[in-house]
Amino acid sequence: MDVPQIFDPALRRLRRDRAAPLYGDHAFLRETMVEGLLERLDFVTRPFKDALDLGCADGSLTRALQARGMTVTATDSGARFAEAAGGIVADEDHLPFAPESFDLIVSAGALDTVNDLPGALVQCRRALRPDGLFLAAFTGAGSLAKLRRALIAADSAMGDAVPQRIHPLIDVRAAGDLLGRTGFVLTVADSEPLDVGYSDVFRLMTDLRGMAAANLLAGQRPPWLGRARLAALGEAFAAQADEDGRVRERFETVFMTGWAPSPDQPKPARRGSATASLAAALKGRSE
Repeated sequence: MDVPQIFDPALRRLRRDRAAPLYGDHAFLRETMVEGLLERLDFVTRPFKDALDLGCADGSLTRALQARGMTVTATDSGARFAEAAGGIVADEDHLPFAPESFDLIVSAGALDTVNDLPGALVQCRRALRPDGLFLAAFTGAGSLAKLRRALIAADSAMGDAVPQRIHPLIDVRAAGDLLGRTGFVLTVADSEPLDVGYSDVFRLMTDLRGMAAANLLAGQRPPWLGRARLAALGEAFAAQADEDGRVRERFETVFMTGWAPSPDQPKPARRGSATASLAAALKGRSE
């Protein structure tokens, strides 16, 4: 089955390579993702030996797992990121690993720009050993709402049909459904917001370029942001400022947790096996 090419893979690799030298100056969002993933990992009592860092970027998550005694394989679609982390170049939906190679797979800030996300999740599940853990975080639906509104206003002011300049994002419910559909069990999907204040839209755009999160959509390029359009964009963004003159832009991080199936895992009770009814329990609470 042909996978829709929402994102331009070559442009994605190029943007990641260009962002690599100064990535640390703009990595605040991925840093919060890494922190959240490690916190979730801390709740798991079982040890992990062989881990895969999928979309390793600056290698911070790779190093954190290595510090915990794991053997870590790092991959990234960007050659510079992969080389700096001592890893290999690989797209997240084309993994070059044999089945049951890892007991832990983590991914921070990469899966929201993968063309075949279901395929990537299936490959991750297959690359996990039975009872292996998958943890991922990425920018989700609800992010960059003020930038979206400002871009629409700027394009409308130029009299153009409004193009899509920010790619569609996945919400928590869809993330949870995807985990179940791709064979994971004991799944959890949740989200955490991060609000960042910007004095102007150009600082926000600099951050997005610096974290390799600029427009990656395949197909026809939207109209160039020339001087007049940029001026309209700046005005529309500034109009959303708080009393202190700063615009609070929201980044919503979606976290995914799932386990590869194993006969040893706890199973939900068989339907109809309960010894007391919900109605009876609710009646008892109301009396």
